[in-house]
Amino acid sequence: MRPLKVEYCGEWYTAEPDRVFTIGREADLTIDENPYLHRTFLTLSSEFGLWWVSNVGQLLSATVSDATGSVQAWVAPGAKLPIVFQTMHVLFSAGATTYDFSVHAEEDFYNTSLTATTTDGSTTVMPVSLTTSQRQLVLALAEGVLRNAVPGRGSVPSSAEAAARLGWSMTTFNRKLDNVCEKLDKLGVPGLRGGRGKLATNRRARLVEYAIATRLVSADDLSLLDA
Repeated sequence: MRPLKVEYCGEWYTAEPDRVFTIGREADLTIDENPYLHRTFLTLSSEFGLWWVSNVGQLLSATVSDATGSVQAWVAPGAKLPIVFQTMHVLFSAGATTYDFSVHAEEDFYNTSLTATTTDGSTTVMPVSLTTSQRQLVLALAEGVLRNAVPGRGSVPSSAEAAARLGWSMTTFNRKLDNVCEKLDKLGVPGLRGGRGKLATNRRARLVEYAIATRLVSADDLSLLDA
């Protein structure tokens, strides 16, 4: 079994199949000294002829996606997922900071496409539909991550900071945030709502993770913030 290559903030690390590769605050890949981050949060290990990403933390979750963003999964504490793509992106938030790194496999794994073929043979692209103001809201929250010259880490603003960036009142911002989270929740996106109908307290960070992992927004869209 071949090693995996892990890229974070422009640096490369190697995960060997004969040992567990750890990721966290004090690990083989030291992400940051962020006190909200577990000492060991994620691991990469080989079992049953496959590479696996495992969440060994107790509080944080991670979002993983393929290179195109068309396949996305949420890895909760205690969960593990086989790595079946040549390039896998991993995003997670600890406190007000969102981190991302990529895992590269030398094996001949699957490739995916952003398009789907209809019954008449035509090809269509199927993105999540957002209004202009909803897209602006997501961009205001994701701006700190999208503007990074080197991917790796970025801050997620508070609701007040994002509302000020857009020139909106807090009432308007919260209403539109509710609308976006409810729309994605109905599509099956986890982590945007809490129990008993209450919106999750970390929904802003989770929304940023999902939006970037699935290419719902990109750096090319940032001009909408000044529209």
